[in-house]
Amino acid sequence: MNLHLHRFALFTAFSTLCLIIAGALVTSNDAGLSVPDWPLSYGQLMPPMIGGIFYEHGHRMIASFVGLLTIVLAVWLWKAESRGWVKKLGLAAIGAVIAQGLLGGMTVIFLLPLAVSVSHACLAQLFFCMIVSLAWLTSPSWQRQREEPGPRLPDRGAPPLRALCLTANAAVFLQLLMGAALRHKGLGIIPHLFGAVVVAALVVWVMARVGTQYSGRPEILRWALLLNGMVMLQLVLGAGTYWIREITEGAVQPLLPMVLLTVAHVAAGALILAVSVILSIQVHARLGHSTGDMGKQGVPAAT
Repeated sequence: MNLHLHRFALFTAFSTLCLIIAGALVTSNDAGLSVPDWPLSYGQLMPPMIGGIFYEHGHRMIASFVGLLTIVLAVWLWKAESRGWVKKLGLAAIGAVIAQGLLGGMTVIFLLPLAVSVSHACLAQLFFCMIVSLAWLTSPSWQRQREEPGPRLPDRGAPPLRALCLTANAAVFLQLLMGAALRHKGLGIIPHLFGAVVVAALVVWVMARVGTQYSGRPEILRWALLLNGMVMLQLVLGAGTYWIREITEGAVQPLLPMVLLTVAHVAAGALILAVSVILSIQVHARLGHSTGDMGKQGVPAAT
């Protein structure tokens, strides 16, 4: 186990979250076209950091830093990691961050087209999940699970918990997509509200299944509890964001409380998707496909 590699992956994940926050600050402050050219800013590497330029160029600077971190992480994984699929995930992260940079440039060159802007926001979420997954897969906790795996438990119930977690992943991602479309004025609030209900219902369902069947497995239970708590917080943030946007609609420029709530809502959404993915990884690692399969392997059907 390479603890330094894990810490570097954690730092890269934290930096990526900061990048998502910086992107949300650009949108929330209506600073999307404050810099009209790309890849330079007003033909310079470092323009005056005033007004909307501070948010837009600051976002580009953090993006460049995250891109550099991703390259270093992928190279480090390739040299130090024994699992081939983890190495490939690191390479995929490089591809994702390059694509993300190109999409960011296209949003400027083509003056914020809806499809490109939404794709840029959604790829950011997927890239964040890749980096968070790499941080988890290089962690001491995951290493201990690999060294002492224990028996795989049967995935009882219908639908299987594995499938239910994947469905929750997809629902969270679709909700983030609709949120991005809403922020870029390409979608109304009703689909986003409906998506919030679906996500909340799925997460509660996952929590109920874990709590009743796998409460003795803390490596699954703690992630389910964290996911459930974060979704509840996100519902509060979403309601607050909608309310403050309504009462400040006539403001000449975005007010600080609205910006802070919106950015917190976006950041929480990214964290929810990442936690949901880690929960799925844990469930797939600890549970078998069915009770019948577990019985053939001689694993007890009860926790």
